[in-house]
Amino acid sequence: MPPTPPFQRVHRESTASVITRQLREGIMYGTLAPGTQLTESGLAAEFGVSRGPLREAMQRLVQEGIVRSEPNRGLFVKELDEDEIRDLYTARAAVETAAGRLIIRDDDGSAVTALRQACAAMQSAAETGELAALSDADLHFHEVLVTASGSRRLQRMHQTLMVETRMCLTALQGTYRAPEDQVAEHRRIAEAIAAGDLNELLQAVESHMYEALDRLLSTTEPA
Repeated sequence: MPPTPPFQRVHRESTASVITRQLREGIMYGTLAPGTQLTESGLAAEFGVSRGPLREAMQRLVQEGIVRSEPNRGLFVKELDEDEIRDLYTARAAVETAAGRLIIRDDDGSAVTALRQACAAMQSAAETGELAALSDADLHFHEVLVTASGSRRLQRMHQTLMVETRMCLTALQGTYRAPEDQVAEHRRIAEAIAAGDLNELLQAVESHMYEALDRLLSTTEPA
């Protein structure tokens, strides 16, 4: 008799995975606002499922760090405090600078083309004034940057930051003095990479991250 294989083929996505994805997207895009309590009974009724897969989904989100569990109170959508937001953007700056360095090192013209196309998509959204579309195009630019580096580890690290980043981008909508400023910050990063200028890349990424931090954390600056 042949040995039993250690794994079984997965033919379709599990119910818990579907629920996890939908809840994650709700958190990312602000449908489930920070601080919202997630009740098993209410969500089970809304999804039309038993509490088993719902609990599994909730546990996954707790492990991802976007839902917090409070003893004797329940589960809540995580609220990012100032220290966590600073840490998030510090980590992003490190990952994205490393990705840009790899693209420059490899002299990857296709990556530069993809980054410029991502900037063009941001420009189109800015011209129409669609802030949600601009936010999506913003996130896409950063995904293109890290993916184009070819580093699987950087990509995995970046993916773990993306849900919290999406939450921040939702909060940032409309905080730029002009949408063109948002496009210009990203274009500066792309052109630094195109020019192979490591110092300019570092300055462009750090400036972009810290200006975003100022807008997120400031309570006195005008939008």
